[in-house]
Amino acid sequence: MSGKKTQRDAFWDRVFELAREDSDIVLVTADMGAPSLDKFRTGLAAQFINVGIAEQNAIQVATGMAMEGKKPFVYAIAPFITLRCLEQTRVSNSIMDIPITIVGVGAGFGYEDSGPTHHMLEDIAVMRSMPNIVINSVSDNVMARAVAEESVKSTHTNYVRLDRLPYDDIHSPGESFVDGVGVVREGGDVCVVATGAMVYTALDVAGRLDGRGVSVRVLDLYRLPVNGAKLVELLDGVDKVVTLEEAWLPGGMGSAVLEAFNDLGERKTVRRLGLDHAKGYSYVYGGRGLIHASYGIDVDGVERAVMETLEA
Repeated sequence: MSGKKTQRDAFWDRVFELAREDSDIVLVTADMGAPSLDKFRTGLAAQFINVGIAEQNAIQVATGMAMEGKKPFVYAIAPFITLRCLEQTRVSNSIMDIPITIVGVGAGFGYEDSGPTHHMLEDIAVMRSMPNIVINSVSDNVMARAVAEESVKSTHTNYVRLDRLPYDDIHSPGESFVDGVGVVREGGDVCVVATGAMVYTALDVAGRLDGRGVSVRVLDLYRLPVNGAKLVELLDGVDKVVTLEEAWLPGGMGSAVLEAFNDLGERKTVRRLGLDHAKGYSYVYGGRGLIHASYGIDVDGVERAVMETLEA
């Protein structure tokens, strides 16, 4: 791993800065370690709780603190803080609408060599199926810091999905993220709507297709429920759309986009790219690139799919 700061550290560094000024901000962790978390352990010990490897308990502790007026953040590896805690989140946070911020690290294939138990492929579909939960699918460090600030003020439950690996920033400091979706590259022939780490794949594909005379617009869809009106506005003039996600296709971001189009009566040619259930869970080892290639969502596969969509 390079020396670049990860989304995790950018996010928690900002939470720590805010927590120094607000004693109601507390961090509940399920035995996770990181240099940015060490600041809490040593500098804000009264605002740091480690419940051990007990994610379900972490959700309940955070919920109880929220009921007492605190602003809790609860943190663990993404599949364990979402799927393992599904009933607790459903009952305490969705049904009762008690606001906490659930932070999962390792979205998609972030834990690339740890196998299916650590791959987070279902969270978008599962979490967006419940009311009173907002999903923040973070793409870079600028967004991570902004989401940290917004989470402190949230009146509903936030789910923040962070990538484990470092990436270059694609957003500018001070940029607003209130719309839930934004343009990261202009283009007029076809649009790729991507989320999380797949925004970088979309940008790589768009760069390649420049050389073939194809102009690709790239949107970063970073919040669900989808802001359908804004999405349609940003797609003005483009009728062919490819959605791209590092998640199972049923119920995922692409499904949410299609639902938004349908609800608004918008007619677009849409192709969804993601993980096909027919291929099952991944036991491919050797890195994220090889996993993506096995599912056809690497740069080569996406480039082919975009051209097929454009030519259809």
